[in-house]
Amino acid sequence: MSSDQISAPAPSAPPAAGAPAPHGASEERERSKKISSLRGLVPFLAPHKLMLAGSIAALVLTAVVSLTLPLAVRRVVDGFETESTEVLDQYFLAALAIAGLLAIGTGLRYYLVTRLGERVIADIRKAVFDRMIGMSPAFYERIMTGEVLSRITTDTTLLLSVISSSMSIALRNLLILIGGIGLMLWTSPKLAGAVLLIVPLVIVPIVVLGRRLRVLSRQNQDWIAESSGNASEALLSAQTVQAFTHEIPTAKRFTDVTELSFDSAKKRIATRAVMTVIVIALVFTGIVGVLWIGARDVRAEVMSIGALIQFLIYAIMVAGSVGALSEIWGELQRASGATERLVELLGTGDTVADPVNGVALPMGGRGAIAFDNVKFHYPTRPETAALDGVSFTIQPGETVALVGPSGAGKSTVFQLLLRFYDPESGQITMDGTPLPDMARQTFRSAMALVPQDPVIFAASARDNIRFGRPGATDADVEAAAKAAAAHDFITALPQGYDTYVGERGMMLSGGQKQRIAIARAILRDAPILLLDEATSALDAESERAVQDAVTRMSKTRTTLIVAHRLATVKQADRILVFEDGKIVAEGTHDALVADGGLYARLARLQFTEGLAAE
Repeated sequence: MSSDQISAPAPSAPPAAGAPAPHGASEERERSKKISSLRGLVPFLAPHKLMLAGSIAALVLTAVVSLTLPLAVRRVVDGFETESTEVLDQYFLAALAIAGLLAIGTGLRYYLVTRLGERVIADIRKAVFDRMIGMSPAFYERIMTGEVLSRITTDTTLLLSVISSSMSIALRNLLILIGGIGLMLWTSPKLAGAVLLIVPLVIVPIVVLGRRLRVLSRQNQDWIAESSGNASEALLSAQTVQAFTHEIPTAKRFTDVTELSFDSAKKRIATRAVMTVIVIALVFTGIVGVLWIGARDVRAEVMSIGALIQFLIYAIMVAGSVGALSEIWGELQRASGATERLVELLGTGDTVADPVNGVALPMGGRGAIAFDNVKFHYPTRPETAALDGVSFTIQPGETVALVGPSGAGKSTVFQLLLRFYDPESGQITMDGTPLPDMARQTFRSAMALVPQDPVIFAASARDNIRFGRPGATDADVEAAAKAAAAHDFITALPQGYDTYVGERGMMLSGGQKQRIAIARAILRDAPILLLDEATSALDAESERAVQDAVTRMSKTRTTLIVAHRLATVKQADRILVFEDGKIVAEGTHDALVADGGLYARLARLQFTEGLAAE
């Protein structure tokens, strides 16, 4: 991470509603203007129809029982003057039975709905991760990893709250609202008419303020994702930040982005608060007015006290439902934006895709490779050709080295061979089969890669090596470590092969990480071995040991070596010299030195410097 990236000033204020959000992530924010975005959850709910049906049944049960309670109350109140003690006892027992049924239904509803929410969110997280782990590098040139993680964690947590709680409460209150209005009309059409006059006044602020709330909710989620991406980038580069004493500017940038997220949240909260105040004030003003009319009717003996209390309870239930729905509407707006963001990830097209019916490699892969007039530009550098008409053929079992100055296109060959990108023109084949005709796992399983910057996982040394072949035995792991000159330093660790090496291998030196990565590739035992500056971090003794191991491996497999240190490629069967994305020379070490071209100049510089250093 460069200093410019760390200290780049954050915007002074969050974008206006509907404006593009960080990194252009919300260029399509306008799409989240409808709650219908929640339809993206349907594919995840569909496999759990039985649980969903049970949840809905429990919701209906609790709503119906809740609506029955006021009827029991009316019977009890009116029965004080007209009914016998025995009948009153029956009314009270009936009320207790209804309350018990309500308790059971509520517990059942909570269990089913919460379990359904946890199941759906787990499925969504898995689906998004499965999709993201297979995306080509071009995708991650457009979006930060931290933002993807924010969507998987923050957005799904929000959805969990909505599915497990808000949605069920919303449906229950909707049923109570509809049933309550119907029973109010049945109890007293006159009073019900007065209540219904208030409904349009309540709906207007919900609709008007709800639109703004949707946009602000999506904007808030985008700023949270930006904050997570910024934190992830900084923490993963903590040593570099500290080495350049850049803690304060880095912390300031994170603070700025976090404050922008908070400012956006304040606007969302204020909008929702205003909507809640307006709705509740209107609703309860209407209830007081209706109660005043009802009290006059009771005095005029037009209706009984029990009927007025029944109507009043229904009015309170309806008012409470409207208030709850207005609050839950805001939660659904936020969930709509979160759903849209997750669906965006699931629906993101990849520039590299597997064929519908991929062909298999003959005999599991022999290791023949061919590039035919391949041209390629990286998406972020369209003005510069990384490869410009590159053609070469490698026979099974041949060792070929790719050399040249930095940026000449050597590592790009590996990127295209692994099909992290597709060339714009030309063709790449393995054993005579074009790569796009095979599933990526098919041909990648025939390769073992040692990258220039080895990836070490937060696990034991043994597990890091076994990553190359999960089914390998402990003996296989140790044999690979010995071949990579890693056995001695691993056994010297506190718990030997079972030592936890820390996040990104923080407990290991650069050379130790590289030897574990080489052991991982040796264990994979694939027909094609790709070494990208595999010995650059090794000392002379370890490099010699690893070179001997690579030489032994190369006798039985195709080996491609990218190296700046020409001493590591002198024994290659052929050397391809790259410059400006083209192959400018080809031959053995001795032949290329004799030609006097670019390779000869590089060799003269390196070997002369080596002699001078000695």
